[in-house]
Amino acid sequence: MSRERKKLHRSADDMLWKLERKDVVRLLIAVVGMFIYSVGVNTFIVPADLYSGGVMGISQILRTLLIRYTDFSMGGTDIAGIINFVLNIPLFFLAYFSIGRGFFIRTVVCIFSQTLFLTLIPIPAAPLVEDTITASLMGGILAGAGMGIALRGGGSSGGADILGMFITKRRQEFSVGRLNLIINCCIYLACALLFDIKVVIYCIIYSAASALALDKTHTQNISTGVFIFTKEEPQRVMAYILTDLVRGVTYWEARGGYTNQETNIIFTVVSKHELSALKHKLRQVDPSAFLVSKENVAVEGKFEKHLS
Repeated sequence: MSRERKKLHRSADDMLWKLERKDVVRLLIAVVGMFIYSVGVNTFIVPADLYSGGVMGISQILRTLLIRYTDFSMGGTDIAGIINFVLNIPLFFLAYFSIGRGFFIRTVVCIFSQTLFLTLIPIPAAPLVEDTITASLMGGILAGAGMGIALRGGGSSGGADILGMFITKRRQEFSVGRLNLIINCCIYLACALLFDIKVVIYCIIYSAASALALDKTHTQNISTGVFIFTKEEPQRVMAYILTDLVRGVTYWEARGGYTNQETNIIFTVVSKHELSALKHKLRQVDPSAFLVSKENVAVEGKFEKHLS
């Protein structure tokens, strides 16, 4: 093998190793997010007898009913995480066959680590704070921030996210958020019937704090309009946007108003999180190009919101 060919193979291997290392780092970030989420739930939410939304909320209700009517107990261990893992098993297959292998792997890692943390992190015998509103806010901030960190790392909490993405691929007018809202309404209605209306009020406060912390932590849902001006061949940039970011792209030829030189304009809409990766790629392809972006652009029509 020639020296040039060996160098090319070594460069390709280095790029592959860096890509794999990057994926591992993202998964580790997602696991850290799951740990923070579990600390918030076990430290503040469970001692206050409150309930989360989604499949985790269903798992917590089942845990409470199981303990109440069967006297089943594992000491200070909360079995809600284990129940949540069991309920997610059929959704794992749905994620693998209908959404993608990468999403499936990240979801399994996150759910497994979440189950482990929820099972191992000790639950205080007495609430750390006596005020339930304070517990709701603190638990919501930690849980939401942890979930946002996990999502930024490419992870997923599974449950309604998987089912929502599956439905969205078949019905564009549907959304993951709408499904979460429907499930949460059913959960809080069950809490009102089984427990106390005060529990529902505190759960809503917890959910609101969690959603706010998640939005502040996770930038994936912030739509950003991007204009790229480059004099080089635009195909490499567009290939990256289409293939790696899986976003639509439009481009046209133009002329500079001052220099009258030919240039290319590329337009796309990405998330704020994807924008950083696009900037990095643009510096590699054309260091002399410049980019104009605007956050929180209004997007109507067929625009897919990525979870990772």
